[in-house]
Amino acid sequence: MLPLCWRVSDADRMSDVIEVPVPLAGHSYRVVVGSGLLPCAGARIRAVSQASRCALVTDSIVGPLYAEMVRRSLEESGFDVVIITVPSGESSKSLTQVAFVCDAMIEAGLDRSALLVALGGGVVGDLAGFIAAIYYRGIPFVQIPTTIVAQVDSSIGGKTGVNAAGGKNLLGAFHQPVLVLADVSTLSTLPEREFNEGFAEVIKHAAIRDRAMLDQFDDLTSLVARNVAIKAAIVTEDEFETKGVRALLNFGHTIGHGIEAAAGYGRFLHGEAISLGLVAACRLSVQKAGLPPADADLLISMLARYRLPLVLPSDISTDNILQALRKDKKFHAGAVRFVLLRALGEAFVSSEITEKDIVNAIEGLR
Repeated sequence: MLPLCWRVSDADRMSDVIEVPVPLAGHSYRVVVGSGLLPCAGARIRAVSQASRCALVTDSIVGPLYAEMVRRSLEESGFDVVIITVPSGESSKSLTQVAFVCDAMIEAGLDRSALLVALGGGVVGDLAGFIAAIYYRGIPFVQIPTTIVAQVDSSIGGKTGVNAAGGKNLLGAFHQPVLVLADVSTLSTLPEREFNEGFAEVIKHAAIRDRAMLDQFDDLTSLVARNVAIKAAIVTEDEFETKGVRALLNFGHTIGHGIEAAAGYGRFLHGEAISLGLVAACRLSVQKAGLPPADADLLISMLARYRLPLVLPSDISTDNILQALRKDKKFHAGAVRFVLLRALGEAFVSSEITEKDIVNAIEGLR
């Protein structure tokens, strides 16, 4: 089990703000978790950036809720702000939207001294982070994630990217943010389905590193910070996924991404597809790694608690899922690196899972 590594600063202790350090060599940053952070976002961002101008990238759902609040806060801290809005949904993780946002930034006169602020869920964070990585060969950016998936997972660690016709996240770059502000009060405006999907990533983190977290889902700020601490520790140990440690975060994602692609982006939310992948990975862990069946049943029951899917619809063919899997980045020279559990909190990467095993796991979801 991973020891928790966040810290509560003395100044923030009374306001229930938790700061999690991400101590990467040469570009450390903090993830600040708490309620009511947006009105003071500008001051926190000013503390890490001397930029005079910034682009605030958001989407058509989050923008009307929070963009003006963040803009005012940024302007009060001396930033000249350009708001750029993309359509909500997975379709915005595309080169078309990359070009749209870049063109808008160029037209607004933003240069390499500018800052980019991403306000939204995982799609906005991945898109804006990728743009920050390539715009003028790289500019700083800040993540303000507004969904559970983004707050506990995708906003941390510097993986940015967009989808290609051939698969999810195939075009991207490592580009770390200079700050992450996770305001849990934004989660109150999520529809129930979008709120629940985030717990697939929470349950994944518990499965790979922190069994005890499964019993402690009450306080949202502490729960988000606990997940951030797990992600931050893994990223710090293996920033560019060269040591095999960061690959552990893919538990449930190999089959989950295949299902998400085969179903057509938009049918399943990301966490819903990952839920199915987690069920399959749990069952493979029982068969191939000695995971106690009771542990697998516990994880699956946690997914059910948040109304996440456990059964694969019959119209999504196994062949289509396999076609998507073969294009996944986790395949190397035709072999797949598959994350399994020996026990809750004890994950490892196996190279012994065959295509037949994956087929059987997919069929077992029906």
